[in-house]
Amino acid sequence: MSEETDTRSEAYAELAAVGPYGVRPGHALITMVEPHPGHEYAYNRWYEDDHYYAGAMAMPWMYAGRRWVATRDLQLLRYPGQSAVAQPVTAGCYLSTYWITDGRYDDHMRWTVAINRRLNRDARVYQDRTHVFTAFQDHEATVYRDGAAGPRDVHALDHPYAGLVMEVIDAESGERRAALLDWLRSRHLPKRVAGSPAAMVTVFRPTPLPGDRMTYVKQVEGVDTRLTLLWFLQADPRACWEAYFADLDVPVREAGLGRVELVAPFVPTVPGTDQYVDRLR
Repeated sequence: MSEETDTRSEAYAELAAVGPYGVRPGHALITMVEPHPGHEYAYNRWYEDDHYYAGAMAMPWMYAGRRWVATRDLQLLRYPGQSAVAQPVTAGCYLSTYWITDGRYDDHMRWTVAINRRLNRDARVYQDRTHVFTAFQDHEATVYRDGAAGPRDVHALDHPYAGLVMEVIDAESGERRAALLDWLRSRHLPKRVAGSPAAMVTVFRPTPLPGDRMTYVKQVEGVDTRLTLLWFLQADPRACWEAYFADLDVPVREAGLGRVELVAPFVPTVPGTDQYVDRLR
């Protein structure tokens, strides 16, 4: 019996009866990728038509996803110029974000490693692209602008947000990261989102990739020192950049708690289309 017909259906009833199954986004996959020049259209169609589903959404416990794109004008808004995340800082024009059920990280990782091995074997992985920033992450905090009046973080990847800003901050040590997280959660972010186009900010810390990960994905850096922030915007980032996002590095530097290594704006892709692909270069 082939792999495609032998699905071991009897095991699904057993697995469904055990383990956590809440809806809180306890973990995330955040992956920023650069298609190689000349491969933009082919990469976009492969990711949207196949990989977004077979390599992500069809997996157990990955329950929400959203793709984002940075056209050339958005790439040119990024900073700092010397980034520990992207070299050059404009690298990585596509961003994919996924929520994973709290407490199901290990279960999901077992599946994702196995399915990506299978996809590679079956020639269903597009090779002409570079993973600029790919990490599974644990959720640390969500700060809301409107309290209980707006969408929750569980809705963030389904709600029709007009844009997203990804901010990556590195602290000098694990202890300094704990202080940075406390400052972000209790002082800086509540003040920063008030009256802004950002309805919420989610804060994550990266986790190491397994040793049997795919070879084209480099091991995660800054596992003990890095935080990743996702700002979900109700306005196009270009319309509010100077007023709200052009200086996110300043308060972090003045607080002495870390260094902002990337601030990068994106807009949502339009699924099933090649919109924006001709504006990446």
